[in-house]
Amino acid sequence: MPGVIWLSHLLVVLLPVALLGAVWLGTTMLFWWQAPARSKIPRAQKRREEALRRMAALAERLRQQEPELDPKPILELPLEKLVQKLLADELSLESVLCSYLEEAMKIHQEVNCLTDFLDECEEQLQALKKLKKSERGLLYGVPISLKDVYDCMGHDSTCGLAQFLEKPAAKDGVIVQVLKAQGAIPFVKTNISQMLLSFDCSNPIYGQTLNPQNLKKTSGGSSGGEGALLAKGGSILGMGTDTGGSIRIPASFCGVCGIRVTGYRLSNSGVASAVKGRKTVITVPGPLAWDVESLALCLRALLSEHMHRLDPTVPFLPFREEVYSSNRPLRIGYYESDGFTHPSPSMARAVKLTSRLLRDAGHQVIPFSVPRTEYAFFNLFKRSLFADGGASLLEKIKGDIVDPSMKNTVTSLRLPDSLKCFLAWIWKNIEPRLSQDLEMLCGVGTPKKLWELHKAVEEYQQEFIAKWRSLDLDVLLSPALDPAFGVGYPAKAQTSSFYLGLYNLLNFPAGVVPVTTVTPQDEKELAFYRGYYRDRFDRSFQETVRGSVGLSVAVQCIALPWEEELCLRFMKEVETLVKNKMEPE
Repeated sequence: MPGVIWLSHLLVVLLPVALLGAVWLGTTMLFWWQAPARSKIPRAQKRREEALRRMAALAERLRQQEPELDPKPILELPLEKLVQKLLADELSLESVLCSYLEEAMKIHQEVNCLTDFLDECEEQLQALKKLKKSERGLLYGVPISLKDVYDCMGHDSTCGLAQFLEKPAAKDGVIVQVLKAQGAIPFVKTNISQMLLSFDCSNPIYGQTLNPQNLKKTSGGSSGGEGALLAKGGSILGMGTDTGGSIRIPASFCGVCGIRVTGYRLSNSGVASAVKGRKTVITVPGPLAWDVESLALCLRALLSEHMHRLDPTVPFLPFREEVYSSNRPLRIGYYESDGFTHPSPSMARAVKLTSRLLRDAGHQVIPFSVPRTEYAFFNLFKRSLFADGGASLLEKIKGDIVDPSMKNTVTSLRLPDSLKCFLAWIWKNIEPRLSQDLEMLCGVGTPKKLWELHKAVEEYQQEFIAKWRSLDLDVLLSPALDPAFGVGYPAKAQTSSFYLGLYNLLNFPAGVVPVTTVTPQDEKELAFYRGYYRDRFDRSFQETVRGSVGLSVAVQCIALPWEEELCLRFMKEVETLVKNKMEPE
């Protein structure tokens, strides 16, 4: 027995030494691997500077055509009104594009949200002018922004990785082609988090994007460039992608609307990804905009036979106007907490406010509880993200500089399985959630494990749907994730993102709508926040949401798979009720 105790003590001493040695060796090897990255990144940064100069030059040429142009009235128009005026020739294409070019450049200087200028927008504008009125699409003349990952011919889709630099797309992706066919004018690409796996917005190529509401906060990720640009009015409609909240978190943090659609309702062809092939938690495209009606208009334009022809793997399911425009009372489930991350005071208050408004408007509002949240996060969601043990991710990052927002994840993935399991055992009674975070990475990636994971995800999805059906719900209301986190904090409070990531695991359509802002009372109540586990994740969450008075707070609206129109109808109802009735003091 003494020998066993002695051996265990020896292991406790030697394993950290071995770990330090492995870190030193890895750092040394990484230094040499990063040589290609260090040479590519300055060139990419120079290309961005040159692209922004061309963007400024185009804005100047367009302004010379209309020297008396006042962009303010144009920039204040909601999308629906802007399209009406463009279709009626009450506004010129040049005046609208010029207004958004100038505004986007101003905002970029403040928050660092742009990665590229799409020069071809000038040529596209000229082509649109030649169209007959009957040939004009639903988004005729609308300047739109695209997340970095959308393929545009001749431009990089980097995913925040040096490995993807200097590999320009050979053609436009399917969604970009459909948007252009509908008359939209893509004019810029926007910043992202490295590998699209952080809900911060930072990468070693283009740097950190800040939140325009508070420059000490992040814009959220991974579609953070879109959130920041839209929030300040530098774009009127943008396209993002969502793997674990990557549309909804930036929209929520920055005070705009965004929706994650059911997987495969929109084409993924021509949308770059750092890690392809995930089957249980898939990345989906989706729009961000100032209001819900703009999201609906975008989906009307995209859900076309044209998209199905370009990508036959996407079913032809046109937008169902009768569902979106219905005014029948809804049966709405709601919850203020998922039982895993204690909501911030403003998150809980936003759900209370919204559920009260819905009830007063004649809808039925029924309490709902999320089943087995901790199990779903660690055993299903996190395992699905790293189903191959992180091998694909590590292969992509191999020749790159690891962004600070990804260092904890990459370091954990690089540890040998035996060391991960030992550290998980060490932390089990001290920090149970940290222990589970390490444990879920042990022994994944085998065909048997993958089959078991797929089966477990399907069973959980059916369990969730059965609970939904037992309450005869139409839709579900939940907290989003608010308020915006401080820069660098998303990596420290990652468990909180599961308020949104749950619906990626379930593959339900989900959107966010801003409903209120953080009040001084919310800030006071935060002093009493402890969290359910009182661990490092809870402490980091409490720390990062401090100092947020005045920042946007949203709620999340959820529907069952393939019910995007019902989800949008619910979002529209929330938006309308909040606008019509100011929250009492």
